[in-house]
Amino acid sequence: MSSGVPPVRHLGTPRLTAGLDDYGRLDLRAHHEVHGGLRALSAAELVELAGSIRLHGRGGAGFPFARKVAAVLAAADRRALPTTVVVNATEGEPPSWKDKALLTRAPHLVLDGAAAAARAIGAQLLVVGIADDGVGQASLLAALAERRMAVPTRVVSVPHRFISGEGGALVRGINGELPIPPGKRGSTSESGVGGVPTLLANAETFAQLAVAARLGPQGYAEVGTAEEPGTVLLTVGGSALRPSVVEVPTGTPLAQVLDLCAAEIGDGVLTGGFHGRWISPEAARYAEVSRAGLAAAGGSLGAGVILPLGAGTCPLAEVTQVLHYLAGQSAGQCGPCRLGLPELARALVTLSGGGSGVGSAAESVRAAAGAVRGRGACSHPDGTATFAVSAVEVFTDDLATHLLHDGCGRPTLGVLPVPGTADSGRRLAVDWTRCDGHGLCAELVPELIRLDGNGYPAFPDTPVPDWLEPDARRAVSMCPALALRLQPRR
Repeated sequence: MSSGVPPVRHLGTPRLTAGLDDYGRLDLRAHHEVHGGLRALSAAELVELAGSIRLHGRGGAGFPFARKVAAVLAAADRRALPTTVVVNATEGEPPSWKDKALLTRAPHLVLDGAAAAARAIGAQLLVVGIADDGVGQASLLAALAERRMAVPTRVVSVPHRFISGEGGALVRGINGELPIPPGKRGSTSESGVGGVPTLLANAETFAQLAVAARLGPQGYAEVGTAEEPGTVLLTVGGSALRPSVVEVPTGTPLAQVLDLCAAEIGDGVLTGGFHGRWISPEAARYAEVSRAGLAAAGGSLGAGVILPLGAGTCPLAEVTQVLHYLAGQSAGQCGPCRLGLPELARALVTLSGGGSGVGSAAESVRAAAGAVRGRGACSHPDGTATFAVSAVEVFTDDLATHLLHDGCGRPTLGVLPVPGTADSGRRLAVDWTRCDGHGLCAELVPELIRLDGNGYPAFPDTPVPDWLEPDARRAVSMCPALALRLQPRR
């Protein structure tokens, strides 16, 4: 398997992953043997098909695909402009692999859906956006070389960053600009690549469209729930002993997915990815895999990421580590990201300092989250706030232990995959024979260091994120007792 893409598994009859057990990767000949041909769709047929199967985007936001197509067509007609189709296969979120699994093993299914949509809406250009980490690029280019696309097709790479996968950021990258979200919220359906109406969806969405176009609405709805027919792709990681990309019919019990991947639930399960929601162990045992099913359990389908935490790691430290990463991934162009996300990370660090109850500690995180929600130039502050608030709501027992005992005593295992934290980052350390508890370090870098009940510095044994390393160095250099250290990378 190329570039670390997890194995692909399935529950029930595979659709997106059909043929992968036999062929490994489907070249054009194998693709046609497994899936057969695909007839052309008109614009009206495309909208009707997407609406009848209730196809929503699979990249995280879950916007109805039929409405998106209709909006692009309306804008193109009103403005007398051509259209463009963009496949968002950047998948910049560290724990997500489903779109890259499609690129590396079933690229023609993605291209089928994108080409069908492009032809239906009369697009003059099709762009596939990928990350510059190279995962799936060779497979995609090989697939394009095997076939003749319905419209001119380009492949554009953007930096492999969390924020680069945001739709507006990808469009900016395709337009030759810095691939960060635009300074104001807008719709690519109205003005996207080159300023023309642009139909943008992620790789799985186009692959689902290709399956539905072959099966028709009735055949597509033979699996899944009545409200959300079909299948979904999930990336299962975290505590899983068999991390995998798994295709399941909607309505499948989440417990079956976790059993398939040998994943211990532990203290909770993160659903939907780093912009998703935590659910409790009890909720994880009865939750069903669908937008409605996970929402009923307090979770989110989001980008299809499922991360059970397991029992051996500190939940609050794991969450703090992700918050530091998300704050560092900010585009830094608006206050809610530049100032609000570090404050949110600071609130989570300081809540375990003692002297307050669980309710007031959780309220400090909610207040910091409320200060950024709905105020950013993109969805990054909102998603990060949702992640943080759901954590303090689910991990109440661990929070109480931290407040009463100045920590839970468990290590930070790095179960949640954050780049640069696997024994490679610099770590803070204290020479306790020198430390006099001045507290200056906690003032200089409150996102990392708090003071314990006795006034001495306390912090988790986790790497210092790159964006906080200058502040950490400043705290080390200004320590009056020369007790603080920044240990080298291991």
